[in-house]
Amino acid sequence: MQKKQIVVLVAVMAIMGYLFFLPVKGLKKQKSGDGHTNAPISKARKVNQVSVEMVSAAAKVAIGNSLAAQVTDLEKQLKSSNEGPAKLALQKQLAKKWDDVNQQAPAAFYYLEIAKQENTFNNWLEAGRHFNEAFKFTQDTVVQPFFVVNALTAYKNAIKLNSKSFDAKTGLGIAFVNQTSLGMADADGGSPMQGIMMLLDVVKQDPNNVNANLSLGMFAMKSGQYDKAVLRFKTIIAQKPNDLEPYFYMAESYKQLGMNKEALAAYQKCKELNPDPDFGQQINNYIKDITKK
Repeated sequence: MQKKQIVVLVAVMAIMGYLFFLPVKGLKKQKSGDGHTNAPISKARKVNQVSVEMVSAAAKVAIGNSLAAQVTDLEKQLKSSNEGPAKLALQKQLAKKWDDVNQQAPAAFYYLEIAKQENTFNNWLEAGRHFNEAFKFTQDTVVQPFFVVNALTAYKNAIKLNSKSFDAKTGLGIAFVNQTSLGMADADGGSPMQGIMMLLDVVKQDPNNVNANLSLGMFAMKSGQYDKAVLRFKTIIAQKPNDLEPYFYMAESYKQLGMNKEALAAYQKCKELNPDPDFGQQINNYIKDITKK
């Protein structure tokens, strides 16, 4: 199994802590007719300044000495380069290098710099996507607000260049919800329900949209609406039957619903899709938790 795949799978399981232990501000109370919820903003979090050096240091530990040395060499070249095409080329190399090892946070910084210089829809979209993913895979409260703010900026710029893009609307919707989960107000009036409504509008126009359905499924899990989450994950699996992530979330949703037979089947499917022994042992622990009840 490739290192990148293993990192993804470990991160998927880490998200379960995010789903079940993060205070669900903005996603509880006042149910909507679509099974999603809303609530007032609570205590806000300060947006600390975060540098690419800060997130890169932690990421280098995760990728090992050999790959870290390659990144460090590119970083040294970048520091000594002048503004212009050569510097931009190095930023693109670093973005790809971090992308290849699934380190979303440092990659996001470089995609943002690229977008600022080239100002294209795809560049802003990539920057927003990476900041959203970086937020998704961390529980570090120091960096979370910074990731959210930059995701919002990137997606808003992307929508200015292509207002019809489902990818941009989905990403912005996710960022709005993430923002409110931190108790942060948006200067343009964004709210969790605006984010949810954006996602619902995407699936209304494109019912099989994978990213929007995945996000709606995860937000449904956060608000305890596991039956609705299952339906979202089934929609994804119908199109991507070999995608592990929706199977894992569906298994957890079934478990929370007390549908143990269905949960076990979904967990077994996770093991089939990923034969890595360490991952399999993790799944066996989840299975034991069900069967001993």
